[in-house]
Amino acid sequence: MAETRHYDLVVIGSGPGGYVGAIRAAQLGMKVACIERDKLGGVCLNWGCIPSKALLHTAELWQHAIAHGKDWGFDVDAAKVKVDWPKVIGRSRDITTKISGGVGYLFKKNKIDHIQGHGKILSGKTAHGPCRIEVYEPTGDYYNGAGDAKKLKETVTADKILIATGAKPRELPGGPPCDGKQIVSSYDAMNLPKKPDSMVIVGSGAIGMEFAYFYNAFGTKVTVVEMIDRILPIEDEDISKLALRSFTKQGMTFHVGHTVKTATKSKNGVKATIVDVNDEKKTQELECEVLLVAIGVAARMDGLCDDKLGLKVERGYIVTDYKTAKEPTYKTSVPGVYAIGDIIGPPWLAHVAMEEAVTAVERMAGHHTIGIDYNMIPGCTYCNPQIASIGKTERDVKASGIKYKVGKYPLQAHGKAIAVGATEGVVKIITSEPYGEILGAHILGEDASELIAEFSLAMRLEATAEDIISTIHAHPTMHEGVHEAALASEGRAIHL
Repeated sequence: MAETRHYDLVVIGSGPGGYVGAIRAAQLGMKVACIERDKLGGVCLNWGCIPSKALLHTAELWQHAIAHGKDWGFDVDAAKVKVDWPKVIGRSRDITTKISGGVGYLFKKNKIDHIQGHGKILSGKTAHGPCRIEVYEPTGDYYNGAGDAKKLKETVTADKILIATGAKPRELPGGPPCDGKQIVSSYDAMNLPKKPDSMVIVGSGAIGMEFAYFYNAFGTKVTVVEMIDRILPIEDEDISKLALRSFTKQGMTFHVGHTVKTATKSKNGVKATIVDVNDEKKTQELECEVLLVAIGVAARMDGLCDDKLGLKVERGYIVTDYKTAKEPTYKTSVPGVYAIGDIIGPPWLAHVAMEEAVTAVERMAGHHTIGIDYNMIPGCTYCNPQIASIGKTERDVKASGIKYKVGKYPLQAHGKAIAVGATEGVVKIITSEPYGEILGAHILGEDASELIAEFSLAMRLEATAEDIISTIHAHPTMHEGVHEAALASEGRAIHL
C-alpha cells in the first residue's frame, strides 16, 4: 500500500457544501483533498437541485407553448405533439454530467486532490497524531443509501476533517421500502424510464410539489397526500392557500390532513390506504402506477465513522455548535472534526451548506467572517407558479407578539405579469411597527425565486419598507411587485 498522504484539510463529500469548502480552503493556502464515493457535485448537482430544474423548465415550455399555445397565438394541436420522454429525462442527465465535470475542473484549478472512494473516519486529532481516514473502494447505489464499502484503498491523515456528506430520502414509515420502480424516492422520480399514468405523492414540501408539477404538466394523474392541514407546510398560510387553489386548477388532487397507513404493491401498481389524522376511522383507498415518497430527508452517515470514534449525534444528525454559539465554528464532539450542511440538520438547503462551508473553513484559518444569520435564509420551490420566502411567516409574527403590518400586492393587475401571461400570484411583505423593519417576505408567482433576492439583501442590510419604496424599480418588471407590496404595507399602493 502506498505511503499515507497527509493534508491540512480533508473534506468528505463533494456536494455544494463539500466542494465549496474544499475550494475556499485551497484559496486560503491549505493543502486539501476531497473524498467522494460517487459523482462530483453530490446529490444537488447530480440528482437534486440542478437536474430537477431542467425537468421543471421542460414542463414549463410544454405548458406555455403546447398546452396553452392558443393563448399565445400558436395554432398547435397538443394531442398530436409527441413527447420524447427519454430525451426529456436524458437532457437533465446530460446537464449533470457537464456540471459534475465542472467541479472536477475547479478541483484541478485549485490543486485539490480528488480521492474517489468511501471515506471512513477512524480518529480525530489527538496528542499522538492527526485525524485518520480510511478510503474504501466504492460499490453500490450510494444515492439511495444502499452502497457498500469493503475493499480498503488507502489511509489518509489530516489536521482537520470537514464532513459534508449531506442527506438521503426518508422511507415510508412502516414500509414497504423504495424499490425504484413502483415505490420511488426523489432520485428514482428523476429518472423514470416511462411516464406513469398515475402517481401518488406522499408529502407536499418543495420536493413533492416540484415533482407533482412536473408529472402533472405532462399528463400524469397526480394525487398529493399531506399530513398537515395545508400544502407547503413551512410557507406562510396565505401562500399555501393560493398554491392549493392554483395547483388544484391545474388538475392535481390533494388530501391534506391525511397520512398513508399502508401501501401494497401489485403487478399493476400500488394501492395506498390513507387515513384522516383527526379521525382514524376515516380511510380511503388510492391506486396508482407509482407512489413517490417525499416526506423529508435523513442524515447520510452510513459507514462514515468508526464505532469507537464517539461522534455525538442527536435525532440522527451530527451535533455542532451552530445552534448554540454566537460565532459557530461547526466543530463536532471529536477534536479536529467539523460538519456542515444537511448532515447537521435543518434547513436542508444547498445554499446554506455552501455558506456554512465557507464560514467553517475561514474560521478554521483564523479569519474573521460575518457568518450566517439563520433567520434570513431564503427558500424556493420551483414549480409554476414559483414560491419563495424569507424570514418570519405571519403566524410566526403573531406568536411572537410583535406589532406588525402586512403589505400584499396581487399580480392580477401587474403590467409585466399581464404581458407574460403570469397574473397568478401575490407578493407579501411583513414589517414591524412603527419603524417598518422587514420581518418576512413571501411570494407566489412568476420569477419568485429571483424576486426574493431583493428582500434577502434588504433584510441583510436592515433596510425598511421605506427603503424599498424609495428605490426606483425599472418598468415594466416583475420586481415592481416588490415595490408595490412595500407601498401597500404603508397604505400607499398605487396599482392596487
